[in-house]
Amino acid sequence: MHRFKDKVVVVTGGSSGIGLATAEQFVAEGAHVYITGRRQAELDVAAQAIGRNVSAVQADVTRLADLERLYDTVRTHHGRVDVVFANAGSVVHGALGELTEAQYARQFDTNVKGLLFTVQLALPLMPRGGAIVLNGSISGIKAFPASSLYSASKAAVRSFARSWTLDLKDRGIRVNVVSPGPTETNVLEASGFNDAQVRQARDHLPTLIPLGRMARPAEVARAALFLASDEASFIAGSELFVDGGIAQV
Repeated sequence: MHRFKDKVVVVTGGSSGIGLATAEQFVAEGAHVYITGRRQAELDVAAQAIGRNVSAVQADVTRLADLERLYDTVRTHHGRVDVVFANAGSVVHGALGELTEAQYARQFDTNVKGLLFTVQLALPLMPRGGAIVLNGSISGIKAFPASSLYSASKAAVRSFARSWTLDLKDRGIRVNVVSPGPTETNVLEASGFNDAQVRQARDHLPTLIPLGRMARPAEVARAALFLASDEASFIAGSELFVDGGIAQV
């Protein structure tokens, strides 16, 4: 399939996990993909793994100057953005009564502010028929212990898709959300869990999922590509769960 032949795609948080898997699939279907991440070394490894039709741009989505530099680079080399996958995010754990202002800022600066401006700064480059896919989470509709900040940030992502669908309807740009359940990425390690906690979580989470396992990044990526493709041309403001049924049954 070449659903994205000659399309220009931006994937934030594209150096690992769901972002990298999605970038790989976009390239396999004919797109040129810009991937971003905070660490250049990891971006270089990701770009080498993808192998072709990829540009790695170091950018922290919480910094507007970085996002402006990203889109200046896209404008210079391709002149447009057909698809944005706003994927970059973080997980901050903490129970009510223990949360700090720094934790709040870290969570919402990445998952809400960063996502908002990733999309807003792309708009001048997006033609009619463009697609925006936001990476949400089942945490936006389902509670987990010590996860109130993360859940609230992902609920905001879901709300953005509704409002932005109305804001962009006259431009013919669709906005949708892909919401994964527990996925086999390094998110636990990146969230500060120690080795024992990571093993415990990886053993426990599959027991909560009706399909009996965690998602693979490529499975979430396929859903994101569907929402970005012409196959989803009459889908807007929607949330597609890729969760093995954990939030559904």
